[in-house]
Amino acid sequence: MNFIKSCEWVYERLGDPSLAVIDCQAVLSTGEGSSLYNEEHIPGAVHFDLGQDLSGPVQEHGGRHPLPDLAVFVDKVGKAGIHQDSTIVLYDGGDAAPAARGWWLFRFIGHEKVYVMDGGLKEWRKKGFPITKEVPDPVERQYHPTLKTDMLAGVEEVRSIARGESEVALIDSRSSERYRGEEEPLDRVAGHIPGAVNFPWLDALQDGRYLDLEFQEHRYAGLDKKQRVIVYCGSGITATPNIISMLESGFEDVRLYAGSYSDWVSYPEHIVANPGISNQ
Repeated sequence: MNFIKSCEWVYERLGDPSLAVIDCQAVLSTGEGSSLYNEEHIPGAVHFDLGQDLSGPVQEHGGRHPLPDLAVFVDKVGKAGIHQDSTIVLYDGGDAAPAARGWWLFRFIGHEKVYVMDGGLKEWRKKGFPITKEVPDPVERQYHPTLKTDMLAGVEEVRSIARGESEVALIDSRSSERYRGEEEPLDRVAGHIPGAVNFPWLDALQDGRYLDLEFQEHRYAGLDKKQRVIVYCGSGITATPNIISMLESGFEDVRLYAGSYSDWVSYPEHIVANPGISNQ
């Protein structure tokens, strides 16, 4: 696979100075993960916190997990001892989404050799590989990003899809219940963005591991791989495993609507399909 590495692959390269291992353990509901990292992590791994490092402060628009300020993020990357030639592997507790969000951000700043570790720390433990509480002290480096702005979709492009003015495919990665407007635990109104089709992100995985390429290709068989695809979820986190699985399946132009549904419903004028429960 192009973007996914096994625990064995990582274990065999531990200690290689060209390898940077990043811990993204997090509680998805809060984004906090430093306490999990302090309890146990892969030897040599540095921690990037989902709420503090892989997301920015919440504002009026931009969703519940806005993209971080890129200057702040790049500074964090350099202080972690990472440079342009590093081979980066990100893992989480086995949820897949926090590591995939980190993977997307590194791709967005132009890093090519970046991967997620399949199964996360849960799979690592099952293999009997070492864990530690020791926090590394990396040598700070200068990181020079090259932004890939074509990985990102803005709200205006999503509006054109919702108005039926665009042929771009729009993928909702949330659960089917949230998509249908039957429940909404987080955002102000239930439903989905008009024009979106539902591919729940958890369907790409089994026990935190990505299902094989044959399954992924069958899953996306109704979509045109050459057509642009915009993917969203609730706040730009759980859409990213779908992005990985789509790129692995050969899709050529897959973009993240970073603010996702929580950004969409922050605009009172936006229409919601299948409006259900209101949390206002």
